[in-house]
Amino acid sequence: MPHRVWWGMKPLVLVGIALIALGVVGLAVDNISFTEQKTVIDAGPLKVTAAEQRTIPIPTIAGVAAVIVGLGLCFMGARKSA
Repeated sequence: MPHRVWWGMKPLVLVGIALIALGVVGLAVDNISFTEQKTVIDAGPLKVTAAEQRTIPIPTIAGVAAVIVGLGLCFMGARKSA
């Protein structure tokens, strides 16, 4: 039986593995925070900017759904190859 490598796997299984990984990360991280620079005043040579902290919450159900769909895709991909 030949050794199976990443590039020899079915695309469906690879997408499933990626979804599982993203789902686990989504379950481990509550939200994503980043700073956005906004221009408040732009009048010729005068430019005033303000930094705004933004937070995007990641719902737990999204992480769970990604893991479940990823497992389903892995199962379907492995089943089709058998």
